Amino acid sequence: MESRRAFTVKAALTAGGLLNLNPRAAGANEKVSFALIGGRNQGRGVALRMIREGGFLHTFCDIDEAILAKVTPEFEKAQGRAPATVKDFRRVLNDKSIDAVVIATPDHWHTHMTLQALRAGKDVYIEKPLSQTIQEGQMIRDAARKYNRVCQVGTQRRSGEHFYAAAEYAASGKLGKICLIKAWMCQVRDSIGNPPDGKPPDTVDYDAWLGPAPERPFNPNRFHYNWRFFWDYGNSELGNQGIHLLDVALLGIQKIRNQEKCLPTKISGHGGIYWLKDAKEVPDTQVVNYDYGDFLLVWELRSFARHRPIEETAAGTAFYGTDATLVVDGSGWKVYGKGDKSPAKVEKSSGLHHERNFLECVKSRKRPNADVEIGRLSTTICHLGNICYHVGRDLKFDPEAENFGTDSVANAYLAKQYRGKYPLPRV
Repeated sequence: MESRRAFTVKAALTAGGLLNLNPRAAGANEKVSFALIGGRNQGRGVALRMIREGGFLHTFCDIDEAILAKVTPEFEKAQGRAPATVKDFRRVLNDKSIDAVVIATPDHWHTHMTLQALRAGKDVYIEKPLSQTIQEGQMIRDAARKYNRVCQVGTQRRSGEHFYAAAEYAASGKLGKICLIKAWMCQVRDSIGNPPDGKPPDTVDYDAWLGPAPERPFNPNRFHYNWRFFWDYGNSELGNQGIHLLDVALLGIQKIRNQEKCLPTKISGHGGIYWLKDAKEVPDTQVVNYDYGDFLLVWELRSFARHRPIEETAAGTAFYGTDATLVVDGSGWKVYGKGDKSPAKVEKSSGLHHERNFLECVKSRKRPNADVEIGRLSTTICHLGNICYHVGRDLKFDPEAENFGTDSVANAYLAKQYRGKYPLPRV
């Protein structure tokens, strides 16, 4: 197996070369000064890993004062110095001493914040999924290129050597003709109930939390963590969980197709809420088929059971060829030949280094492992599945134009409307 350093260099070069130099991050030994926007859940973990990798958390921004109070001591312990705390993310973007920002807010804020951060000259680590629409992803990609910023999407499996090696193996021809690629999640999403609307916490500016999303009364289910189960703020389990597993499939597809024609031409599928009748809006059971012309990509979701998972792993990606099958998950990858009851080849995981890769690229100005265009493509695959679910029928997609041709109903989902006082930022 290639070394981690060789892997990082290869992935960065594959992602597209060098960006312009950020003078504040020029020194190889200088710590990257970064800010965190949104620290309750995933953002907290990303920031702590960045601190461990040598970054310095300059400012912690969260719209909830209770989260600032609860999490700031963890950051102080981790780096020996408490970060500054603010509630308004615009103060972070106006601070010239901050090199980069981590955006880990609910999905409905991703595009607005990322566009403004790129325009302000910040490098950006943006949590997955990149956007809520295909058009938003294009805008973020274009802004990152216009302002020559490092933009890493939080699809962390792109920084796992064994995922990269598995994709290389799948593209090598050793599996024979690959006819089916599959990604899946088998989990249990317990009931969130149906609580009534109420008053938002005193620690939160709820109108600012809603931001570009539609104005609605406060409901505890549409707030911390559970927001992801509602279309106003999230992207269903496809964008939440599926993107990690579909991104591994995309990595293999990019290898197989030499980086070209990596989006499907036909999408079909079914899904629904078949288990719990609580407040969730997104499907708990789903199958989406993506037709690439010479192979089929399938996404399968079970949010009602972990037992008897697909290929004996709760969350994985598999490449099915005429000669052998490759199954890859967080623990490693295995190859099963014809008639094999046990794997003929096994390679274990050596861990993920996504935050390290981002910090290295802020200094080197190379494009990161999950560069914005890579993350945009995997996010687009998720959007296509969600649009198919909303429309309720098969779709034909033009991968070059990235639209549905004359299908006006499907094309209406390429973009979205925003609350009047939160228009898309100009970049």
